[in-house]
Amino acid sequence: MTPDELRDILKSTQALGAEAADIEAKKAESALPKSAKETLSAFSNTPGGGTLILGVDEAAGFSITGVSDAGKMQSDLAAMCRTDITPPISPAITIISIDGKNVVIAEVSELPREQKPAYCTSLGMNRGSYIRVGEGDRRLTPEEVQQLIADRGQPLFDHEAVADSSVDDLDERSVAEYVKRMRSSNSRIFGDASQEVILRMTKVTTKVDGKDIPTLAGLLALGIYPQQYFPQLNVTFVHFPTTTGESTSSGVRFLDNISVNGSIPAMTKDALLAIQRNMSKRALIVGEGRRDVWEYPPEALREALVNALVHRDLSPGSRGTQVQVEMYPDRLRILNPGGLFGALDITRLGEEGRSSARNSLLMKLLEDVTVPGEDRTVCENRGSGIRAMNIAFRQAGMSPPHFIDRTTSFEVNLPNHTLLDDDTVVWLTALGREGLRDSQCIALSLMRRGEVLDNSKYRSATGVSDSRTATFELQDLVARELVDQNGTRGGARYTLSEYAASVTREGRQRIRLNRRRQITQLLAVHGELSKSEISELLNLNPKTAEHWIRTLKSEGRIESTESGKGKHAKYKLHPQLDLDDLADY
Repeated sequence: MTPDELRDILKSTQALGAEAADIEAKKAESALPKSAKETLSAFSNTPGGGTLILGVDEAAGFSITGVSDAGKMQSDLAAMCRTDITPPISPAITIISIDGKNVVIAEVSELPREQKPAYCTSLGMNRGSYIRVGEGDRRLTPEEVQQLIADRGQPLFDHEAVADSSVDDLDERSVAEYVKRMRSSNSRIFGDASQEVILRMTKVTTKVDGKDIPTLAGLLALGIYPQQYFPQLNVTFVHFPTTTGESTSSGVRFLDNISVNGSIPAMTKDALLAIQRNMSKRALIVGEGRRDVWEYPPEALREALVNALVHRDLSPGSRGTQVQVEMYPDRLRILNPGGLFGALDITRLGEEGRSSARNSLLMKLLEDVTVPGEDRTVCENRGSGIRAMNIAFRQAGMSPPHFIDRTTSFEVNLPNHTLLDDDTVVWLTALGREGLRDSQCIALSLMRRGEVLDNSKYRSATGVSDSRTATFELQDLVARELVDQNGTRGGARYTLSEYAASVTREGRQRIRLNRRRQITQLLAVHGELSKSEISELLNLNPKTAEHWIRTLKSEGRIESTESGKGKHAKYKLHPQLDLDDLADY
């Protein structure tokens, strides 16, 4: 990490008023804090890792206080990583000097799945394993620790035979349709095979003491009532009347509260019906008209439910936890045990070709199990579910879903609002949409609602597939002074500018000065100036200066001179420009 990168991180942290989840700042003037062990463990276990900064005081607005003996602090921290953390970790530890003060930085990488959890050696694995949640470190429960251990390899819990069960626990109609489909789609392998053989070959059942017994995957995919053996492998749905989940003033605690049971195909259908029963429709502005749509796109809900049920952790320690669906006035929350599995990370969800299955057998079976009453299978097993969710929300004019991976659990939050409602459309018009792409308008609307975007979130929300295109579009918004950028490169975060936030339905506020008039007046005084000179004289971001120079050139108000080429090019007023024409800008 360079001094400039550290300054950017601290500037972003100060602007947001809180640490990012992957940043932990500690004062540590003269000694290494004991709590540093917990942070090292947490970052090692958390997707993406994190950065520990020693010599920065959070209580003083993340100001740099420095450490008294940076060399000793660096040595002590390296020793802590080797002796106080199991397995030993090797973060990149550097000393950075800023304004005469030394700061010690440890960039901690996430451990490979097969080495988790990292824990404080003196406390042991069950009591000393931590994970990063928000701005703090949270101790993992023994059950969560066992989830991490189970995820070290390819879990095979869905392959297990379900004790005391029999083939009579499978739904006859579902089994018949499944067998028919297997014979049709794989005739070379299953064309002449009996039902018993097909179920055994595809591991719907397995031989135990000479008897065919359903596997856990077979029971969840084709069973009549799997909850007979696993009562909590189901879905609970609760509709709360308030955004906090608290009771209303009249004492109403729930508007609806049900438990959904059966096989995964049946639970998916019934849970979706329960959500739709509690939804209403709203108006979506389309061009010059409007159409009625559900509060949440049904296709996106279906994908979210299937993902939660198929990818949930099935290890013994998690079989007491159900998939939870919670509806609030402003959002829908779907939570399942077990975080992202395999090579996936939260920033690359929905990318083409990105797929990893914790329950590989269950996923494989559900490729050929149809939804009750429908002519489509439960899932495609092609890594397309998240992408389909994002597309459905964009088509409905809504904010994209938020995904939270806590390693031992996974959460999907679906916001309940129309992104481009009447008020937002009027705001964008008052803001000035000239030259803006639809994707930029979506991003501005999200930021207006308080969202902080980075390159990955921008792509997910807008459907822009290329990272370079997303960077270009974000930088264009910065140049237009509609968006503020905090941080650089991969750590860049974007928020709505003060000017853009001040615009009302009645029109633009005067917070942003008239850049056209400023630049033309400068050129009237100086004759000719380069972009860097204009940027310096007006104290403008160079990209902003470039944007207005380009705009004025396209309007025929200024032109290039013969002096300088490329980045040294200079500009002058067009000979026929009348400065009075700019009075109303």
